[in-house]
Amino acid sequence: GALALFHFVFTEIGKGELSLPDFDRDWAEPTYKLIKALTIFMAIIVAAPYLPGWESPAFKRMGLFIGLLVSLGSAGAVGHLVAGVVLTYTRAFKIGDRVKIGEHTGDVIERTLFTTRIKTIKNEAITVHNGQVITSEIINYSTNALASGLILHTSVTIGYDAPWRQVHQLLIDAASDCPDLLTDPKPFVLQRALDDFFVEYEINAYTNKAHEMVRIYSELHQAIQDRFNAAQVEIMSPHYGAIR
Repeated sequence: GALALFHFVFTEIGKGELSLPDFDRDWAEPTYKLIKALTIFMAIIVAAPYLPGWESPAFKRMGLFIGLLVSLGSAGAVGHLVAGVVLTYTRAFKIGDRVKIGEHTGDVIERTLFTTRIKTIKNEAITVHNGQVITSEIINYSTNALASGLILHTSVTIGYDAPWRQVHQLLIDAASDCPDLLTDPKPFVLQRALDDFFVEYEINAYTNKAHEMVRIYSELHQAIQDRFNAAQVEIMSPHYGAIR
């Protein structure tokens, strides 16, 4: 009866039909699973002394053997379980987010208390234990993409003979040629370095389509090439040498 009540309450929270102060709806399912597991565990502890043969030597030896197996084999599982709980309640990511976990970049397609599965940009399904996830650097590209926009950026190196104002305008025009880059907030250019033979310029532009960032980068690079070729401004990336 208690489990049925908890199931109903957390199902309604997950659907958004019921809300609790400072309780995220994404916490509903894992919270119910934790309560269910704890309830079953407590029920087993309470009921165990009433099982037939509880006091017999054979039952005690069997219990000792099972306890030894669990203690030896569950250390890693407990670590992944705790990591899964931490990831859930820290809101590091949710289902559908575009993330980078360690060396893997993709969309979160499943998150359990023990593992996290992501689908990479090459359509590969990768399963990562939560113990590994929590010790890795997690970059979430989707968190602010819809609210304030995700900044995509790329750099080019241009010779000192090209006026910097012209280079800035060409980069901004290239960003404007990409339909999935926002015009508000406006793209902007940073001059990242003054090297021996060239200046490093970085174009920064906002997008609200984090899941399309690889394609948008490709379109931006194409637009930069088109704009600079049309203006006959030479791109010296990464390095270019010639006898003038």
